[in-house]
Amino acid sequence: MGQELAGGQIAFSASRLGKSSHLNLIMEVDSPTTPFVLGADRRRRVPEPLPVRLVTVADARLPAPRDMEPQLDAFYAGLWSFEREVGWPVPVYRAENFNIRFDVSDPPIRREDMRPLGIEVPSLADAEHKLIDHEIRYARQKGVNPGEESLLLLDPAGNWIEITESRGVI
Repeated sequence: MGQELAGGQIAFSASRLGKSSHLNLIMEVDSPTTPFVLGADRRRRVPEPLPVRLVTVADARLPAPRDMEPQLDAFYAGLWSFEREVGWPVPVYRAENFNIRFDVSDPPIRREDMRPLGIEVPSLADAEHKLIDHEIRYARQKGVNPGEESLLLLDPAGNWIEITESRGVI
């Protein structure tokens, strides 16, 4: 970087690539006339993206029995880092791209199909450790393509969930 000289001067030296010539530059640095005051940053804050994504093309709707909100909060918001949406009469959890909305009804719950809801997480190994630590039963699946793996489990409401690892586009 720069070398400080006497009298508030800073000397910079930069060489050109492939040549032995050097460019020397000396800059005068003035003392500040007013003291620096750090103020609050008034710019609008952009929230960080959530670490989970849903593998859907729109918001997902899942059935749930009444009085399951604490278990659903612990599973989706606590374990997988979804964000709980407030102001809804039913539990709604936000991922980076879409929401999961629960249709709350009295048991027995009638399900249209048994397809799992896909959830992408940053690390499948970390997800597996979370499941082991919370003693949640799951099945590890290997796909037909090399390196294609997922974890299949039930959420507290009895819905099938498939956890996969998100992969960046190369």
